[in-house]
Amino acid sequence: MFETFDSNRSRYASVGVVSSLPGELIDSIWFIIDLDLKGLIPLNNILTFDLINKKGHVTMHFSQEDSQVEMDIDLPFLYSSEFPTEVYAYDDGNRQTILLPNEIRQR
Repeated sequence: MFETFDSNRSRYASVGVVSSLPGELIDSIWFIIDLDLKGLIPLNNILTFDLINKKGHVTMHFSQEDSQVEMDIDLPFLYSSEFPTEVYAYDDGNRQTILLPNEIRQR
């Protein structure tokens, strides 16, 4: 069994995420996982982050399946309607990737 979202494993962002979000927001997702979530609650291998417009700035809303724990994190970055409304962080045990909902392979 592997520990989900171990910061020592490789981390990536999909092409869709890189082309639709600034690097600061991508980095913020990893910081939220490492500083606000890891060690505080058990993490599934798929985490959901909704990007919300809160007074012109980005708020990240964290949730995960089969958990009642949710969290809003206000960020100092300006919100854009061009941003995706939702991204996922996925850990397959070898690498971790932030991706858009339409980039997840359905099996």
